[in-house]
Amino acid sequence: MGFHSLQACAAALRRERELVEIAHPVDPHLEIAEIQRRLFRVGGPAVLFTNPQGSAFPILINLYGTQRRIERIFADSLDRVKRLVELKIDPTQALARPWRYWRSPIDALSMLPRRVRSGPVLAREIPLSRLPQVTSWPGDGGPFITLPAVYTEDPRHAGTRRALVKSNLGMYRVQIAGNDYETDREVGLHYQLHRGIGLHHAAALERKEPLRVAIFVGGSPALAVSAVMPLPEGLSELTFAGVLAGHRLPMITRGHSPAIYADADFVIEGTISPGATKPEGPFGDHLGYYARRHDFPVMRVEHVWHRDGAIWPMTVVGRPPQEDTLFGWLVHELTGPVIPTVLPGVSSVHAVDASGVHPLLLAVGSERYLPWKRSGRPAELLTQASAILGQGQLSLAKYLFIVNGGDAPGLDAHDVAPFLALLLERVDWRRDCHFHTETTIDTLDYSGSGFNAGSKLVVAARGPAVRTLPRELSAGTSLPDGFRNPRVCLPGIVAVEGPRIEPRPRLDAPSDESIWATATAAPWSADIERLTTAMSSDHPLRAWPLVVVVDDSDFAAASLENFLWLTFTRSNPAADVHGVDAAMHQKHWGCRGPLVIDARLKPHHAPPVEEDPAVSARVDDLCRHGGPLAEILGRA
Repeated sequence: MGFHSLQACAAALRRERELVEIAHPVDPHLEIAEIQRRLFRVGGPAVLFTNPQGSAFPILINLYGTQRRIERIFADSLDRVKRLVELKIDPTQALARPWRYWRSPIDALSMLPRRVRSGPVLAREIPLSRLPQVTSWPGDGGPFITLPAVYTEDPRHAGTRRALVKSNLGMYRVQIAGNDYETDREVGLHYQLHRGIGLHHAAALERKEPLRVAIFVGGSPALAVSAVMPLPEGLSELTFAGVLAGHRLPMITRGHSPAIYADADFVIEGTISPGATKPEGPFGDHLGYYARRHDFPVMRVEHVWHRDGAIWPMTVVGRPPQEDTLFGWLVHELTGPVIPTVLPGVSSVHAVDASGVHPLLLAVGSERYLPWKRSGRPAELLTQASAILGQGQLSLAKYLFIVNGGDAPGLDAHDVAPFLALLLERVDWRRDCHFHTETTIDTLDYSGSGFNAGSKLVVAARGPAVRTLPRELSAGTSLPDGFRNPRVCLPGIVAVEGPRIEPRPRLDAPSDESIWATATAAPWSADIERLTTAMSSDHPLRAWPLVVVVDDSDFAAASLENFLWLTFTRSNPAADVHGVDAAMHQKHWGCRGPLVIDARLKPHHAPPVEEDPAVSARVDDLCRHGGPLAEILGRA
């Protein structure tokens, strides 16, 4: 469809009955977010609230809420992007299939942004507090922009034609009120490790000058997709957005100030002074927990602009799956085929959304070192694992499981259950666990030993199967005191309830030192030692290669998604991975019996996000027969 504006996109979706307008007043504080979560769960339409309480602007939710709607929004450009990816993989395709690729060079040129002098977004200037104050979770520190495109340019190229080419566009959470921020003057900018804005911020600090920032909201739907796309350094997100949008993005250039996206619905301009930070958060995040309050850069606001008829798009992040899950699907659709060219020998990599993305990576590699020799010892897989952990945001992975594609031709890392079965049938826990300690993990992961601090575990398995995975528990399986209710999660995987750990996690953020002291003391490890000791003898659970200790085993076993979320968001490998008959040999850890992961909530963890019962009751009323949401959510 090649939409130039959010208004044009909304009008087209309305005609196709993919968008519904709701005139009934709804509250941007918690209510709209809960409606969004329900809409996504049932595959509902996009909804435009034309009369949100306390807001002069309509609010759009669930725009990217289904694969079908995304495919309709980008119907004119998805195949164009795929053709460009195909040519990057194999340029000779242009000669072999000229009719498919004859426009690709033209499409590549259309990716470049174009410089303009003015545009619709500069129609009106307002105070920051006039923006919709949307809050998603009861524990959030204030309203956040959840679909921002944060734009910066390399300060070393300010005012030059190279500035657009050297720019960065990223989706970093922006807090627009609350905490200690000056009203109408300051916003918090939360960006994490391995984000492109960090390179520009570092260059500004080196030059001892403020970093100039422009935050775009709305415009072409391609802009938000481009802001989350993991593009290689040197390729501007603006150029990618151009080909996805089907037109060159118009950028208003003005001397040494960063360019402004002319077709945006809103733009906030400002600067980050050297050393300027303030507490930001807490907020519910995509792991399903609260990201606690921490110091992050604070931006001094200079201007807030909006176009006539502006629409405020928003989404909600929380325990997956949520709407941002569809962003992950689209990223895989567009970039998945490139993986073998970037990671030789690796056919697929899956950052598992159900586990919170970064906590768990699955990869299908290949063993080609000694093709004439049959072996069950991983070799090239370990080389490939190191290459994966050296790739940008993939380096934040906490668990990386990699298998040999030759053991199951056609296996894709996105086939989670068959993948885990293949690995567990072949893994030798004495040999195949490889720990990385005292390293970095995702900013939003609080299972480690401090802020951005934790460990990693690579498990590489290949060769013929060495066990048949059990599928049923033996009747009357006895467990040590405090352990109960074993439940089968998957073939070879059993969850067991362990003793509850007190106190429960809190919203306030402990210091890194107190986290370290709590995590390393780990009095709850004695619980796991009692369990592994009991399993050292001829115990029925010894037949299960993976045992996970949880707070609620019925919940863990209820679905694959529950198992993945609990296991990998609530454990830090170096502290929480144990084993039956474990031993160290030449500084390598392994175990003869089952691997045991302690995935209970611990005092240094952040609390899970939960909805406000009073808000849920109000939304229930809106969904009842005759209510304003009955038609789209009456059966949800």
